[in-house]
Amino acid sequence: MLETPHATPSAPELDCFALAKQLSGLHFIGGRYVPALSGKNFAVVNPATGAEVAQAAEGDAADVDAAVRDAARAQKEWAKVPARKRGALVHQCAAVIREHQEELARLIALETGKALRTESRVEAGTVADILEFFGGLGSELKGESVPFAPNVLSVTVREPLGVVGAIIPWNVPMLLMTLKVAPALVAGNSVVVKSAEEAPLAVLRICELMNRVLPAGVFNMVSGMGPECGAPLVEHPLVRKVTFTGSVETGKIVAKAASQKLIPVTLELGGKSPMIVFQDCDFAKTVSGALTSMRFTRQGQSCTAASRIYVERPIFQQFVDEMKKAVDAMVMGDPLDEKTDIGTIISEGQFEKVQGFIDEGKKTAGATAHECSAMPKDSALKKGLFIRPVIFTGLDGNSRLVREEIFGPVTVIQPFDDAEKVLAEANDSEYGLAASLWTNNLKVGLDLAHRLEAGLVQINQNLVVQANLSYGGVKSSGLGKEASLEAMLEHFTHKKTIMVNMA
Repeated sequence: MLETPHATPSAPELDCFALAKQLSGLHFIGGRYVPALSGKNFAVVNPATGAEVAQAAEGDAADVDAAVRDAARAQKEWAKVPARKRGALVHQCAAVIREHQEELARLIALETGKALRTESRVEAGTVADILEFFGGLGSELKGESVPFAPNVLSVTVREPLGVVGAIIPWNVPMLLMTLKVAPALVAGNSVVVKSAEEAPLAVLRICELMNRVLPAGVFNMVSGMGPECGAPLVEHPLVRKVTFTGSVETGKIVAKAASQKLIPVTLELGGKSPMIVFQDCDFAKTVSGALTSMRFTRQGQSCTAASRIYVERPIFQQFVDEMKKAVDAMVMGDPLDEKTDIGTIISEGQFEKVQGFIDEGKKTAGATAHECSAMPKDSALKKGLFIRPVIFTGLDGNSRLVREEIFGPVTVIQPFDDAEKVLAEANDSEYGLAASLWTNNLKVGLDLAHRLEAGLVQINQNLVVQANLSYGGVKSSGLGKEASLEAMLEHFTHKKTIMVNMA
């Protein structure tokens, strides 16, 4: 039987700089920290200052093989643990995470540039919640009795798939990792996570904290580059399921590789989410909702960001003016400063991509770029990857800024006159992840909600991903669902039919 390790508890480390150095150069495999077999590392940079704060282990196929083989050995015993006991252990992990919540918030703010008060603490708080939610679902891993014939007992059972390979992005890595790991573990699988190159530290720390409760080898973490580390994980013969969040382009590569092995894959691939505002809306609530919907405090680095906002013409100009006023009041600065509302872009490459979209929009005839907030004045942040949020007006539906995912603090606001036409514009996209409608006429709202091509439609709110609400897109936004009982059953187990002839 697997033995649960009893690691000596340690007090939370609130000095994120010191913790980052402690985590340098390490994977977590088989219940312990280990360096990359090649000895190679790569830099982890604080995007607010440009300074290197840690090194991350640069994993390759050899590291992946070690992690997957450990996971495969552990999974055989883990699957024998009763489902409710597995759930109870995952639930216990939540308590450990809660003790270290502030530590994780500060660490993720350091490595991603997300503001501590408005973003990082929020994300850190979701990890324990997700673990508690899925931890309570162990008893739901049940089958059915099938009325096949009077003399035949026919039942179905839910069984785990085996080793799950999970590849996560950098924008909300703790949340998205937990949405994959928690249901996979409760369902009886073991997991190997490949972290994002830009944000490997906080998720590594979570892995170690959960391993204080879980049996060794059940949950493993490797870091490295996509082609050298991510691809071997997807292609490994012992990996029986892949779950991936990232770009459409990479998602297609992952799906193609998984198809060669004929294994299931879950993909969450981003979006270009429309927000439709009618003149009968609660105006103040809707403006506030637009700030949340655009994820300005995260520099717009969200796949559900409302980067296309359609406003009914009678309130269009007022809406633009109030939006700009509200974003102007937000403070951009040091992510670890409690006064900061808006942090930084994650990396130089992402910075250049976003700036390229902004420059293109400014050069477009008839367009107006409403630049908001203000750059930080602290000289220590002069090399930081800060971009002022921009609200564009005057762009038409053919603009790249309207059609492509920018993943930055850029939104386009356009007026509309007709509900049917704005519905057609909202649906005229390769993406279909999320959408929101803002109106006090629920008949109109519900009618459009049913016809919007999106996996998640909200009326008069735009919350981030929540445990117990099915989440996933249509069209190029991906395959499969996350965050729900349905996701655990359909994406982390297979159904076996057992028949007994009693004649």
